[in-house]
Amino acid sequence: MSKGILYDATLCIGCLLCEGACAEQNGLPYDKQHADLKKQTATKFTYVAVHADEKYMRRLCMHCADPTCVSVCPVKALEKSKDGPVVYDASKCMGCRYCMVACPWGVPKYEWSKAVPTVKKCTMCVDRLAAGKQTACSEVCPTGATITGERDELLFEAQKRIRENPTQYVNHIYGEKEAGGTSTLMLSSVPFEQFGLRTFGPESLPKITGKALSHVPEVVTVGWALLGGVYWITNRRDDVTDSEKKDQEK
Repeated sequence: MSKGILYDATLCIGCLLCEGACAEQNGLPYDKQHADLKKQTATKFTYVAVHADEKYMRRLCMHCADPTCVSVCPVKALEKSKDGPVVYDASKCMGCRYCMVACPWGVPKYEWSKAVPTVKKCTMCVDRLAAGKQTACSEVCPTGATITGERDELLFEAQKRIRENPTQYVNHIYGEKEAGGTSTLMLSSVPFEQFGLRTFGPESLPKITGKALSHVPEVVTVGWALLGGVYWITNRRDDVTDSEKKDQEK
């Protein structure tokens, strides 16, 4: 069975412990400056957004069932694991950044400041899941606003909460069907659109784009991939050379 994360915004107190735990788990810096930053970056994989009336909403990778980022990656640097997380292998990445353009939630970020950059995003603590543990953000959450479990069981729990407290929740489990469904599920008392979360139909985006791309000659798509690879290799070489020169000048 596939794992998932359920975030219940009605239980969130905005303590930001999930942000700190995510940073520690992934070897990222975290201080007041990072805590105040309300967006995902190459050094901040999740953040807690605050609504005008002090309602909260976490933003992190949705870990789609049929991820668009995976479908556009020409070198299979991104893959959907059987356990649920969408995982990234930097050793395969050619830096084309198609994943950044394709992701409907704008999750993947690029290390623009590094000479040898890679793509960064929430990993859903894939190593912890493999060891039978919760994600770091779930483990540290003091109110149970974020929990980890089997996706089917989390869906059942979310449905139960809405059924038992209909006035407390928007009657919608975000991620249940959006873009084919996601491993990250969300509950809220505030419409998700008010937090900038886009609405999608139940069909996965790769299926939609696949229909359009099926009419494009293969030589065109392959050609663009090859050109992207050449461009990346050339610029990566220049970046490394510049970095080495700066080190020698110091």
